[in-house]
Amino acid sequence: MYYQNKICWITGASSGIGEAIAYELAKHGAHLVLSARSEAKLSQVAKRCMQHGAAETLVLPIDLGVPSSIADAFKSFQEKYTHLDLLINNGGISQRAVAAETNSDVERNIMEVNYFGTIYLTKLVMPILMHQKSGQLAVTSSIAGKFGFPLRTSYSASKHAVQGYFESLRTELLPYNIGVNIIIPGRVRTEISKHALDGKGTATETMDKGLDDGISPEIAAKKIVRDLAKGKKEILVGGKELLMVFIRRYTPWLFYKIVSRISPT
Repeated sequence: MYYQNKICWITGASSGIGEAIAYELAKHGAHLVLSARSEAKLSQVAKRCMQHGAAETLVLPIDLGVPSSIADAFKSFQEKYTHLDLLINNGGISQRAVAAETNSDVERNIMEVNYFGTIYLTKLVMPILMHQKSGQLAVTSSIAGKFGFPLRTSYSASKHAVQGYFESLRTELLPYNIGVNIIIPGRVRTEISKHALDGKGTATETMDKGLDDGISPEIAAKKIVRDLAKGKKEILVGGKELLMVFIRRYTPWLFYKIVSRISPT
């Protein structure tokens, strides 16, 4: 029960991995701050969190693509709390389109949500953690943040950026006793691919076969919360596809051979 009575803020908490993490932390008896765009969905998640044992819940809608929305949510957070133990930057958006057919405004939107929005919220809460000299900053990257993959050029770029930022941030926050954890999901059975943007910025409404065969969000959340409590710097969650991370690192020639056989359509 590592997170019992601790204040934990989760973005992207209305569905998928974020929702599952919220329930897992609720079982620990945490104080939960839940953020995503849909207030209605968040309210349903908050109710279930209380049923799972959360100490309390606070719903703070956020649109990570709109800085003023992030600032408003942080202001509301400050009206309730002066302390924070854990921020999980899980909110984001994916992509399913080849680069040549992706509009520039779509690419900017993906970067705005996945990178700039995440960084903005992180920097808003950072002074709280630095003052108290404790806490954790976590971010959900992806195996696409470790290597490139077809149909995900902008998504992969945003996750590479997040990966680099938080790895650098970890070194800067060492004197303040603040942990920085990077969550790296592989195939987890969520609807992220249905919400992924095509080249014109429209949700694809299509479920990836690979994701459909992935591990459940509940299994992923259990591992994530357990490894966060252990302070693991990188938390890999998924199935055999995670082997690609190690193949890319130790035998890049084999990685390139495998990727060259993947159809970009």
